[in-house]
Amino acid sequence: MHDIYIPYGAYWSTPFARWQGSLAHLHSLTFSAYVAKRALAKRGIDPSIFDHGTLGMTVPQQSAFYGLPWLMALVGNASVTGPTINQACATGVRILQSSAAELREGGAAVSLAIGADRTSNGPHIYYPAPDATGGTGRHENWILDNFASDPFAGVAMVETAENVARKYGFGTEQQNELTLQRYAQYADAIASDSAFLRRFMDLPFDVPDAALRKTRSTLDGDEGVFPTTAAGLAKLAPVVENGTVTYGSQTHPADGSAAIVLTTAKRLPELTREPHIGIRIVAFGQARVEPAHMPEAPVPAATRALQSAGLAMSQIAVLKTHNPFVLNDLCLAQAFGIDANGFNNYGSSLVWGHPQGPTGLRGVIEMIEELVMKGGGYGMFVGCAAGDSAMAVILEVKDRK
Repeated sequence: MHDIYIPYGAYWSTPFARWQGSLAHLHSLTFSAYVAKRALAKRGIDPSIFDHGTLGMTVPQQSAFYGLPWLMALVGNASVTGPTINQACATGVRILQSSAAELREGGAAVSLAIGADRTSNGPHIYYPAPDATGGTGRHENWILDNFASDPFAGVAMVETAENVARKYGFGTEQQNELTLQRYAQYADAIASDSAFLRRFMDLPFDVPDAALRKTRSTLDGDEGVFPTTAAGLAKLAPVVENGTVTYGSQTHPADGSAAIVLTTAKRLPELTREPHIGIRIVAFGQARVEPAHMPEAPVPAATRALQSAGLAMSQIAVLKTHNPFVLNDLCLAQAFGIDANGFNNYGSSLVWGHPQGPTGLRGVIEMIEELVMKGGGYGMFVGCAAGDSAMAVILEVKDRK
């Protein structure tokens, strides 16, 4: 079995844009290929070097049936195949695991894990039912209907958060306090002309038109991050009657793309921007908790990743989460006896939004950059997903000199 590495700098993310915002007109798969082609050229990486890829995509787009092979052909390598994976909000970690497994088994040497999603303008799907009364089929709004109800648990996603809030005794005031901290941490990412974001994001970012030929607009950073104050949060009523979760303490749907290159030790030198920085994938973990308790799922997923790595949480130098609800972080902190204010430095999906497929990849990228800034160590990214599930990944960054 081979150790699998992420070449330093061989990853990228677009800014994430709010629902019906500046990226809402773009086909998420072709746009992600467009971004990847330019990102690879900027890094001096020829697309022909890839012999595998994984595409994470949770919102169907026209012709997405052709998935990863189509995307790689658009990037510039029509010889590559690989899966297209949908594991809801855990998709980013799952495609890393899929690419890493292919490399470890010797089936490939260089893989591109790429996430592409647009929650804006999601499809409206009709399912024929010729045997139904009158022959009338069923239909769904892919995004809104699935946000509104888990077909197994029978509740909306926000209700899973309320169940966890009741179970652990987390009130609105406690949630608001940590929400303010998360926005303060994101402020560090956009300080000094977004110096942290520029480590992996091209800014200003030119948004193409739907034909990907002309620049339609420009983004200076993430779109949809609103100024948040204690007074403003205190004015918000809970979404569910007699509940605790407000719109201020949960994330917002968004659009965007992100990608990470994975490779073996042998091929690492030709792909990394800094040969002395080693980024090794250490372990993965996944879990599912009782129905309608989604924000609790990161706890056992993180536990399993730590067990697989032979590590304790105290050895994790950087912890990042996908936190659709700030309750996720309160629950994780209480379970491991850590300070909730001490992780998610430089931001999290609570603040910059949630395009689903790319969300975890961006979290991992930010984790890598923070570890490099700290001089190395172990980092963990963990996040929940639909179906009361979660996935976690642990990386190690160290000086290879």
